[in-house]
Amino acid sequence: MRRLFTLFFLAILAGQVQAQEAAKDTTYWLKEISGGVNFNQASFSSNWKGGGVNSIAVGTYLFGRANYKKEKWTWDNTMELMYGIVKNQDEDGRKSNDRIYLDSKVGYSIAPKWNVYFSTNFLSQFAPGYEFGDTDKTLISKFANPAYLTTGLGFEYKPNDEFSLRLSPFSPRFTFVTDTDLYLTVPENYGVPIGDKVRTEWLAFNLMADWNKQLAENLSLLVRYQMYANYETLAFDTIDHRLDVALTAKVSNLINVSLTSLTIYDIDQDDKIQFSQGLALGISFKRTTFPEEK
Repeated sequence: MRRLFTLFFLAILAGQVQAQEAAKDTTYWLKEISGGVNFNQASFSSNWKGGGVNSIAVGTYLFGRANYKKEKWTWDNTMELMYGIVKNQDEDGRKSNDRIYLDSKVGYSIAPKWNVYFSTNFLSQFAPGYEFGDTDKTLISKFANPAYLTTGLGFEYKPNDEFSLRLSPFSPRFTFVTDTDLYLTVPENYGVPIGDKVRTEWLAFNLMADWNKQLAENLSLLVRYQMYANYETLAFDTIDHRLDVALTAKVSNLINVSLTSLTIYDIDQDDKIQFSQGLALGISFKRTTFPEEK
């Protein structure tokens, strides 16, 4: 799986080099890279009567986009890497965020605002995840446990650079659980048959809507919704849903405030809706050749 992760990066890099060598005019590309470090801290004196616990939290993130467009062809690439940890007094450090998301899509225009496309995206995490008890902790996830490689062939509606809607009636997905003993602590094994390392879903429908909006000069919003439905097990409660929302306000050239949320429903993980939310203040940077929204 680490080789697959490396190959994904190399394929994108090689494609960009080839495209630039074949056509010296690099204006076909729009690129953006942003990242930062978020920091939160709280401390209380030993006689503090209001209650509380000393804590420290650090989070890092790196986002990137590289979109190519020439005549009827487009090639859009997205990278989102996030990791955070929080340490409360007298407790072990615990993850507050952990995400690897890579997406690449090739499209060909068939009508104004409509493309046919092929895409692939990879989703996993960097570090082990645990379920904490009063005195112990249980391993429930780690890198490539699980990991999702989703492909898609279908139609895309893209009226501008900030919004896209993908409709893929053919979307094979590969779910990886490389640790064959993980089922001992996660009985559902993320839908992968016990003893196997991968589950393949060949016949499925995938929908993804992506909105990356510059609301104001110093305020941006990212909303991404994904739905995945396996034709072979199709029922209302077996359809997977994922909603990512990130609102970022830039206080100065270096300081930003971000509010993020993630909502997941996946019966192979849990039969209830999962939700996480985070608010952070940190140091950030951003470099982009995408046009500024008016």
